[in-house]
Amino acid sequence: MNVAPAWRKPAAALSLLTAATLTASCSGGPAAAPPEDPQATTTATPQAPTVKITPEEGAAKVSPEKKVVVSAAGAPLETVTVEADGEQLQGKFNTDKTRWISRTALKPSTSYNVSATAGVTTATSTFTTAKPERELRVADVTPNAKGEKIGVGAPIIVTFNQPVTSKATIERALKVEAEKPVKGAWRWINDTVVIYRTAKYWPAHQKVTFNADITGIKAGKGLYGVKDYTADLEIGAKQISKIDTRKKMMYVYKDGKRVQTMRISAGMATTREYTTTSGVHLTMERGSPVRMISPGRKKGDPGYYDIMIDHAVRISNSGEYVHAKNNVWAQGVRNVSHGCINARPDQAKWFYERVQRGDVVDIVGTDRALEWNNGWGYWQMSFSQWKKGSALKGDSTP
Repeated sequence: MNVAPAWRKPAAALSLLTAATLTASCSGGPAAAPPEDPQATTTATPQAPTVKITPEEGAAKVSPEKKVVVSAAGAPLETVTVEADGEQLQGKFNTDKTRWISRTALKPSTSYNVSATAGVTTATSTFTTAKPERELRVADVTPNAKGEKIGVGAPIIVTFNQPVTSKATIERALKVEAEKPVKGAWRWINDTVVIYRTAKYWPAHQKVTFNADITGIKAGKGLYGVKDYTADLEIGAKQISKIDTRKKMMYVYKDGKRVQTMRISAGMATTREYTTTSGVHLTMERGSPVRMISPGRKKGDPGYYDIMIDHAVRISNSGEYVHAKNNVWAQGVRNVSHGCINARPDQAKWFYERVQRGDVVDIVGTDRALEWNNGWGYWQMSFSQWKKGSALKGDSTP
């Protein structure tokens, strides 16, 4: 007997099933749901980007060392503005512009306004920085007189109004930029004075800019810089004078050409005090007349003097000048001074009228060396030794 497979439905049964299905679809019940479109997607409302600013709104007594940080999620930052007293604080975005960080220190005792935008979101913050216990300022930069041209040996002497303990931090904020760059370095003389000297003489006839970007920089406990300082310096002609005390002669060169020959009389050398110092001196100041009084002596003592001298150019702190003296009989013949360089009055006047602070006066012929810290005797020290006085060991600026 043949038996049909179990999965085969008889034709009559199939007809009844179809009829039942048709009857159900024509009834008054609810319609069946349409088939789901596999391409259809549900659209949700996107969230707005978020922007976070640090320091936050209303923050007070913020440390000037603190960075302003702006971060965004959900969209890149489009604009960030940080402003105080009409000046904008500089900063930098990361690669995908989701983060911005300020580059420089904040001003103490200052209110800052921050505004940042990412997509449809704008965030703002206002905060104030702390007032320092002590304020650091540049009290003086020498040489730096208005309209002054300085010599090729000139230092840059910076004096602060407060003792600096964080010397490396402050030194990093001191910048020297020259039209004709030459290597140089800073040396701290004490807690308030730092001096810049080049490795070789400045190239002549150029402009040099000094910047002390110390605002917001911590210089010690409770001590912050409160004001930047800029000085525009001008290097003049290369003026170098060479003096030989044995020959009693002085030769003046300008930009490599000899422009003056002078007979001179140097220190008599009967005592150390009356011995002219040998070495590289720099011209420091000038006056006409200058009152000169014998050091360590009072009126009536042997060797006492109190006289007014014309056309005097200082070259050390131990009383040495190049100056006029009407002892022409000794000039070029004998050393009879108390340590100064005497020259014929008309030639001393010529030198006086042309000298620039920082011009080089190189003296040879005596057994007393100029000390490196006697006046501006900084060239008496090798540059490698000079750099050891920097708070940034081994560093020198190009």
